[in-house]
Amino acid sequence: MTDALKRLSDEGVAIWLDDLSRKRITSGNLAELIDQSHVVGVTTNPAIFQKAISGGEGYEQQLTDLATRKVTVEEALRMITTADVRDAADILRPVYDRTDGQDGRVSIEVDPRLAHDTAATVAEAKQLAWLVDRPNTLIKIPATKAGLPAITEVIGKGISVNVTLIFSLARYREVMDAYLAGLEKAKAAGLDLSLIHSVASFFVSRVDSEIDKRLDTVGTDEAKALKGKSALANARLAYEAYEEVFSSDRWTALERAGANKQRALWASTGVKDPAYKDTLYVDDLVAPNTVNTMPEATLEAAADHGQITGDTVRGTYAQARAELDAVAKLGISYDDVVQLLEDEGVEKFEASWNDLLKSTEAELERLAPTEA
Repeated sequence: MTDALKRLSDEGVAIWLDDLSRKRITSGNLAELIDQSHVVGVTTNPAIFQKAISGGEGYEQQLTDLATRKVTVEEALRMITTADVRDAADILRPVYDRTDGQDGRVSIEVDPRLAHDTAATVAEAKQLAWLVDRPNTLIKIPATKAGLPAITEVIGKGISVNVTLIFSLARYREVMDAYLAGLEKAKAAGLDLSLIHSVASFFVSRVDSEIDKRLDTVGTDEAKALKGKSALANARLAYEAYEEVFSSDRWTALERAGANKQRALWASTGVKDPAYKDTLYVDDLVAPNTVNTMPEATLEAAADHGQITGDTVRGTYAQARAELDAVAKLGISYDDVVQLLEDEGVEKFEASWNDLLKSTEAELERLAPTEA
């Protein structure tokens, strides 16, 4: 069942699971996926925690204790989520040790309500790193305009970062620049650059969802023929940018000082349109030194019938550029699409976080001890 996943790993793609819950930790399922399905990392986000905690088992005792202590809902939520991340990090620690810190990573996101506040994002990132207190944690910071200087500041303090919600090629270049600037700050501060790691989460499927909708509105045969191509084209051109930045003189100087490349991570790789093969964003985004974080359904599909045929990214850049150009010629604005997706991404995570706050507050009230 996992031959395709092994081939994917052998091609230099790290397989991470885009999901976490206490039940997955305590049942041994996460350890099993590491052992049998080549999973070497975990990503979380507010939507994942909202699903896990709102409908999940395994949280009642901790919620009861927190209710007894009369903590705020925000504190309760951070105690719960950091406990899950800490436990997952411990399970993944052997992978972290075996890969010299590259994999075996668990990501946890700063409060999405802070996405447009640089100083608060930095403060939250420091707090999360302290709370989880595991070397194999990545703090997720969104790639908003306010997030960029926060990335530099946090990397400069030696905290490893997963930059999330990247949709545009221009923003991706800004993210890589923010990472290099952070490494330069860390170097100037005398920190060990070899201990700092980062991934840049480039979102995939949502690009097709939005552009395909606009292609349907255009409605011509030419427009229909372009459906399902934009997300792959966008991601492949992101990898071209990665190759360019991480072969520059600026990077070489940092690499000599022990720095690690910021790997491109393919996020949102679950296929939204049932007309497309369910392993599309796995099979067709194979390139060295990348990460693919998959929801469990995509992981199972890739294991069962993934078609891993080697590198499917390098050598495609001219075609990818032509496909995005063809979309633009139909009057579909790339800049408008990627800005909309970034705005929606922040809004969706904020909505999930607010829903989670409400449901957690309700549980705390339900479990609070009655006054004598």
